[in-house]
Amino acid sequence: MSSRPSAVRAERVASNSPSSARNRRTVIIADDEPSVRLLINATIGTADYNVVEACDGDEAWSVIQEHRPSLVLLDVRMPGRTGLDILRAIKSDPSLIGTKVILLTASAQESDITAGLVAGADFYLTKPFSPRDLLSRLDEALEL
Repeated sequence: MSSRPSAVRAERVASNSPSSARNRRTVIIADDEPSVRLLINATIGTADYNVVEACDGDEAWSVIQEHRPSLVLLDVRMPGRTGLDILRAIKSDPSLIGTKVILLTASAQESDITAGLVAGADFYLTKPFSPRDLLSRLDEALEL
C-alpha cells in the first residue's frame, strides 16, 4: 500500500443535466501543500469548473493525461516531477494543445519567472497570492 495520498477530486455539479456536466471546464490544481489546494479550490470552486487535485508532480501528470484539462494550476516545486517538468510535458504533447497553464509558486526571483514563461506558462503568480488575482488570471487564461 502506498504511503502517498491519492488525488482528492472535488467535482462541482452545476445541475443534474448531463449536458451541463459536459460543458464544465476541467481545472487541475497541482500543489503539495493541502492548505494551498484548499484555498484555490475554495476560490475557483463553482459550478463552472470540474476541479481535480493532485498532491505531487507525478500524480499531476497522471490526472492531466486522464482528464485533458482546460487549465492547470501548477506549483513549481513539488515532490516527483517539478511544475516546470510538467509544463514542458504539456506543451510538447499534441493532445494537450490548448491546455492553459498558470504557475503558482513561492519562487519569485526574476530568473524563475523568466524560466516559467519561456517554458510556456500562460501566467506566473507568486505565493502568497490574492484570490482576486488568481480568478482574474484564470479568466484571462481561459479566454486566450
